Amino acid sequence: MLLLILVSLLAFYLAWNLGANDVANSMGTSVGSGAITLKQALVIAGILELAGALLFGQKVSTTLATQIVNPALFAQNSEDFVLGMVAVVLACGLWLNLATLLGLPVSSSHAVVGAIAGFGSLAAGLEAVAWKSIGIITLSWVVTPVISGAIAALFYATIQHSILKSSDARVRWQEFVPWLSGAVLGTFGWLVLPTVAQPLQGFLENLSLKLPIQTLTLGMGAIATFGLSWVSLRGWQAEVQEEQEEQVPIAALIERQLVRFQILSACFVAFAHGANDVGNAIAPLAAIVFVQQTGSVPLGNFQTPLWVLLLGGVGIVAGLAVWGKKVIATVGTGIIPLQPSGGFCAQMGAATTVLLASQVGLPVSTSHAIVGGVVGIGLVQGLKTLRLKMLRDIALAWIITIPAATGLAAGIFALFRAIGRSLF
Repeated sequence: MLLLILVSLLAFYLAWNLGANDVANSMGTSVGSGAITLKQALVIAGILELAGALLFGQKVSTTLATQIVNPALFAQNSEDFVLGMVAVVLACGLWLNLATLLGLPVSSSHAVVGAIAGFGSLAAGLEAVAWKSIGIITLSWVVTPVISGAIAALFYATIQHSILKSSDARVRWQEFVPWLSGAVLGTFGWLVLPTVAQPLQGFLENLSLKLPIQTLTLGMGAIATFGLSWVSLRGWQAEVQEEQEEQVPIAALIERQLVRFQILSACFVAFAHGANDVGNAIAPLAAIVFVQQTGSVPLGNFQTPLWVLLLGGVGIVAGLAVWGKKVIATVGTGIIPLQPSGGFCAQMGAATTVLLASQVGLPVSTSHAIVGGVVGIGLVQGLKTLRLKMLRDIALAWIITIPAATGLAAGIFALFRAIGRSLF
């Protein structure tokens, strides 16, 4: 029982630092562009991070707990497995704490995967580490910013050239609102609505109404798209009438309208982060709880207890509220100056990429995704807009994270074994 309390506190500490770093960089573009305030970011993160974790967090937690090191090698020595997971939580918490104090958006995925590999190789030899799985995960880290940047750049270039820089921007915006609403909600809905629609399908079946899941998904998506389009166009007409006398440039009016879309995309990023990165904070604790309850190590899929998910969610929100400002400043304003159009497109690139990875259980980096999206915007704007020194510092922090977490976890695990298992 004492061990469980200790590890729960350490997991809260890790979640706190993950919130201060990873959630901060997922919210940074929205706060940096002025679309939402820090308090609003906290509310969005608090609700949607937990929702993403509850709906999609299971796959990533299972991947981290069972596919980085071979748990079967610890079947006869579950004490080392538990000690190793404790070392992972402490090592990752310390590293994320340091990075946050420096204002650098590092990857909790890097830290957790590196830490698990570090203790596993020391505890059971190099053959205990699933190098093939790590290779796939590492490849995803390289591809993530590229895909996110490409999606963000495509969105941004379309908005710039087809709307903002058009000779008839007023009419073009009105024409594009339904398409933009469909693209935003369609991307999110394709990934999420099938899961959300399943309980509704069950409810309708109880009422003797049978509808295929595809029909429900399309119907929900169509209603949401129509609603967003209607609200956007009504808001646009009202604002145009109010601002005509002040002769505000039409591009500025459109940027104001894009705030609505950026807030929506911020919700998507928070949900996507919860679906993927919350597993980084809770997977070691969930594995330890499994060992405590069953007396054996987890060899395959296992259910993460609800209280563990809640602990991670509360810790993440608390960390964002108290320590998140530095990383928000780095991502929101430190790489390029952002307007709502750029922030929206960067978030769309990141959310789409991370949600796709969550569908297959890959623990990708939200930091990579959002920074890649911001860089994609900068490339469309022109290389001169990118602050290359800041990008260099971020890239260096990314590179250092894996060996730092690996070494920290291995060292802490060795210290635990030297002190004696009886203390735990």
